[in-house]
Amino acid sequence: MNDANNEEDFAALFAASEQTKRLATGQTVEGTIVAIGSEFVLINVGSKGEASLAVNELTNDDGVVEAKVGDRIQATIVSMTSGITLSRRMQRGAATKRQLEDAFHAGLPVEGKVDAEVKGGYTVTIARQRAFCPYSQIDIVRQSDPAVHIGRVYGFRIIEYREDGRKFVVSRRALQEEEQKVRADEIRKSLTVDAVVTGHVASVREFGAFVDIGGGVQGLLHVSEMGWSRVNDPSAVFKTGDEITVKVLRIDSKGGDDKIALGLKQLTNDPWAAVEQKYPIGQVVRGKVTRLAEFGAFVELEAGVIGLLPISETTAGKGADIKKTLPVGTVVDVIVLEIDAAGRRIRLSIKAIQNAVEDADVRDYAARTDATTKDSFGSMADKLKGALGKK
Repeated sequence: MNDANNEEDFAALFAASEQTKRLATGQTVEGTIVAIGSEFVLINVGSKGEASLAVNELTNDDGVVEAKVGDRIQATIVSMTSGITLSRRMQRGAATKRQLEDAFHAGLPVEGKVDAEVKGGYTVTIARQRAFCPYSQIDIVRQSDPAVHIGRVYGFRIIEYREDGRKFVVSRRALQEEEQKVRADEIRKSLTVDAVVTGHVASVREFGAFVDIGGGVQGLLHVSEMGWSRVNDPSAVFKTGDEITVKVLRIDSKGGDDKIALGLKQLTNDPWAAVEQKYPIGQVVRGKVTRLAEFGAFVELEAGVIGLLPISETTAGKGADIKKTLPVGTVVDVIVLEIDAAGRRIRLSIKAIQNAVEDADVRDYAARTDATTKDSFGSMADKLKGALGKK
């Protein structure tokens, strides 16, 4: 029984050994990550056994490992001396033409240094060979100064390798787009309504701004959601590249592409929350005319709180041109007539202030007239009494 088991074990080991012998440096293999250590990652490459890969080849610029146990990856065999050693990113000067050709067919990334700017793009040194990278393939975002890439070391995807390397074209953008897609998928899966995220302004339009919240995933910050005050020109508030923190308002997945609505004003206090306490009916307040309509003027009392001043509540006479009597930008004193916090409506009046002033003047005049009349009557009576007394 034991002999049978030993024979089976030996046969399995022999078969694995024979399979391993057929592997060669420069060959591309695919396997599953079984363990991640501080320096190396162990990858199960099936009957071929386990191979090792430097953990720094799976980390991003922040040093975070962008892989987990169970992930399947492709890599190139760079050594068979003491076990199978893999690499996903060929180092400069360490790859042969055969390895580069294998990397081209397998779609594996290679590392190269941008040497100089030439007509139509850049020359890149990869494994001691000269490659060409077109302008359009050096970056997802085109730089205003092409020279910023010279001297930089990047990862590239080989998009053409023919004639023993004489036709050698690479793309950094292809790798960026692949990495961006992975990141975009992760962001879409984790994104939820009411989440607060930080991104960068990708573009500004008259109706709002598109914000990149990572991985190329963009949401629209509509002009109406930028602030509690009315924003007429988004380009006066934001410019491309600005970092901004926003709130996810809606996610519409219809049609395949997620449409994400973002908000900025939701991250600040709503001025209408305490509007009834701040502006009770009958209170006189000061505001600024921000917009005119046929039926009246809109007066901003504070950022986000705008009331309606109907024409009938102004001092303009019938048929008067409100644009002349209350031009935009005019600062006016108004009295609060009605308020509906839930509906975000306030009705204002200038006429009511004038009427109140006139009523107060009338009352004051009446009081003064009454006092004067009494004083006059008393004085006359005294004189009559005096005259009668003399007789």
